[in-house]
Amino acid sequence: MNEKIYKLLNEQIGHEFYSSHLYLSMASYFDNIPLDGFKKWFQKQAEEENEHGMKIYDYINDRNLQVVIPAIDKPPVKFRSIEEVFEMSLEHERKVTQLIYHIYDLAVKEKDHATHVFLHWFIMEQVEEEKNAQDNLDQIKLIGDDKAALFVLDQNFSKKVS
Repeated sequence: MNEKIYKLLNEQIGHEFYSSHLYLSMASYFDNIPLDGFKKWFQKQAEEENEHGMKIYDYINDRNLQVVIPAIDKPPVKFRSIEEVFEMSLEHERKVTQLIYHIYDLAVKEKDHATHVFLHWFIMEQVEEEKNAQDNLDQIKLIGDDKAALFVLDQNFSKKVS
């Protein structure tokens, strides 16, 4: 495996684990409001991000290379509003998409066919992640300050993870 690709894949493990920590922080925010549906949804997102990191971990090991997990930055723990959380989630997913595209582009350039194919799953996953994040933010914006609608939306989020 090309050294640059190897380095970026290890870094991506860190980004995926950071995503997991970020979503756990957001889940805690909702737990303290309390909005249990949003909390459960972000906890589920955290689990998925951890799984994404492990997919890359396994891939590196399958290529007979040593995984080098980078330090994980501390995620924010204070949020100004529910809308801010969902905006931050969307922006974060867009950032992760760009990181994956960068590795993919390098894999194509370096003719690392195995990594190129491996990353297809992540690219399609990011399409889904960005769509969900955008839909969630749109729904939060749509209901505005309507507390009854917020309660119903929270209940709907509970059903998304069942």
